[in-house]
Amino acid sequence: MHPLPRSYLFVPGDRPERFAKALASGADAVVVDLEDAVAPAAKAAARDHVARLLDDSPDRARIVVRINDESADGFDADLDTLRRSGAAAVMLPKAERAATVARLLGACPGIAVLALVETARGVLAAEAVASAPGVQRLVFGTIDYALDMGLQGDLADSVGLDAAAARIALVSRACGLAPPVAGVTAAVADDERCRADLQRARAHGFAAKLCIHPRQVPVVHEVLAPSEQELAWARRVVAAADSGDATHGAVLLDGRMIDRPVIEFARRVLQRAP
Repeated sequence: MHPLPRSYLFVPGDRPERFAKALASGADAVVVDLEDAVAPAAKAAARDHVARLLDDSPDRARIVVRINDESADGFDADLDTLRRSGAAAVMLPKAERAATVARLLGACPGIAVLALVETARGVLAAEAVASAPGVQRLVFGTIDYALDMGLQGDLADSVGLDAAAARIALVSRACGLAPPVAGVTAAVADDERCRADLQRARAHGFAAKLCIHPRQVPVVHEVLAPSEQELAWARRVVAAADSGDATHGAVLLDGRMIDRPVIEFARRVLQRAP
């Protein structure tokens, strides 16, 4: 998988005819879904499709499998599919307990876990989940969280999510995880809504987003990429810092002293360049 995926594109696990298109979409990672996108009667067939995909695809490192949650009948069958196919990464829904992560890792040693926080219990338990061995990243399941909390009205998708989003981002940083992944934008054809949703999540410290349609992928990458002006500034700062002119960790640029935290920020800006 990309060292730090910016975009995670969902594709239903029971629609193998869409797998190749999803992998060719430009998304950094593709989430093959065994949970919400698949009807109960189709889940067994979906597991077979996922296993074949992981066996055959040269892009298997970019594939994440979203399994059913621990309370679902298909949880153990999903773990068996992950184990047999050697999946590299899994998205764990309704992540609320470190013990669930441990159970998953016990069945599939070495798999990277993306913990999907989508309930009030999950938000409150985020630190314990993020601290569990094997967790690579937290993901905010905004739609299920809004349902769990009974959020309604015009501000439900923005203000109503802010407290949980801030906690998820703060916990991710404190536990040494990669910045978290923002939830989906259900309005598939509304690029501006997708952009605004991600910009709000970005303000909390998120650095990736779940996508439910290929057209959302370039929007996500555009929002997360630094502007040309930001890149030009960062190059000048880093060049000055690397020139040997830095004094006690600070550098003089345009008559202003720029200290180590700003230099580090400039390096991070360059790392985000396409």
